[in-house]
Amino acid sequence: MASKAEPGSKIIFAKLKKQKAKGLDLIMQELHHEVFNETDCLACANCCRSLGPRITDKDIDRVSSSLKMKGADFIQQYLRIDEDKDYVFKTMPCPFLAADNYCLIYAVRPKACREYPHTDRKKFHQLFNLTLANAYTCPAVYEIIERLKKRV
Repeated sequence: MASKAEPGSKIIFAKLKKQKAKGLDLIMQELHHEVFNETDCLACANCCRSLGPRITDKDIDRVSSSLKMKGADFIQQYLRIDEDKDYVFKTMPCPFLAADNYCLIYAVRPKACREYPHTDRKKFHQLFNLTLANAYTCPAVYEIIERLKKRV
């Protein structure tokens, strides 16, 4: 679906970027909340299955503490350094994704997980490319983009 919608999405995003659309952040926040009120992320969990979030030092401290592990042990057991020199999970799907799609560390999950898919962030005009990429993973992002097209 996302690949079929991408050309139109790129046109809308280019238009919005050129116009520096006022109120875009508010529109995106409204669409984000509207779509996620209708979306059951537990039925999908594509993000947890396929996207490796960047894990910060604060994430390591918070998660390892919650698991009653030393930070170094957490790193050794669960993380690797990627090509950008960031910590990411060694394996995908996420090692904390349960069979029922619940996150075993939801209350202390990494910042990247808490903020995903970034469709309600301020300065949304800076996230057009990321949003297009996320539409391939997240059906809710795809739907947000489709509703945005109808709204602008």
